[in-house]
Amino acid sequence: MSDMRLIVVGAGGRMGCTLVKAIALTPGARVAGAVETAGSPLLGEDSGTLAGLGVNGVTLVADIAPLLSSADGILDFTVPAASVAYAEAAAASGLVHVIGTTGFSAAQEATITAAAARAAIVKSGNMSMGVNLLAALARRVAMTLDAEFDIEILEMHHNRKIDAPSGTALMLGHAAAAGRRIDLGAHAVCARDGHTGARQVGDIGFATLRGGTVVGEHSVIFAGPSERVELVHRAEDRMIFARGALKAALWAKGRKPGLYSMADVLGLGDF
Repeated sequence: MSDMRLIVVGAGGRMGCTLVKAIALTPGARVAGAVETAGSPLLGEDSGTLAGLGVNGVTLVADIAPLLSSADGILDFTVPAASVAYAEAAAASGLVHVIGTTGFSAAQEATITAAAARAAIVKSGNMSMGVNLLAALARRVAMTLDAEFDIEILEMHHNRKIDAPSGTALMLGHAAAAGRRIDLGAHAVCARDGHTGARQVGDIGFATLRGGTVVGEHSVIFAGPSERVELVHRAEDRMIFARGALKAALWAKGRKPGLYSMADVLGLGDF
């Protein structure tokens, strides 16, 4: 079987370079294109060199269109507006689209869902296999423990992250809410300040920390009468997200159009 030909968008950034490196280390995959934003000083640079691999002959370009006909998929950890455009491009060309971007608006989510009618799109707030197992565990624990156990989610990321709570924290919140059979939108508490009064039964709280170079840390806390259960994941290297994205791309190749998640990729739907 031929290698899966993958376009890395945002290829000059930290995550893009990690993806290029991960592809080089993954049997059955190769870099078919590397895209950066128009005006980037990195345009024309070799993607392999930027990733610390040496020259691979794939230079960074601003226009994805000429690359689509000779590719099988797009790996995308960029920003919401760009990801929506790439979803449309993937749908028009019938490519796999793996989305690790977070912070979408409701309208942008709807556009991606519509694009998934024409392409296999794997989208997740976190591509780490460990985090997706954590989400499945959070759902199961929330299902098992009753409302006497309050649910709080704590996350910390580096000081360059632009959305809060993180996409991963929200993913964990949705998993816990699903376990309790409640709507997260009606029960999420994302900020507490001043005289807030007592905690409401059924709330799912979020606390956000930002600083330094932290790759990502998440805790789901179930605090009950006289006891506490904590589920914790600590990311030490961006390569865990890249490996998950590659696993998702290879899994999605040849699948029918649809909007998939990492839970689908890992077979965690019925956990």
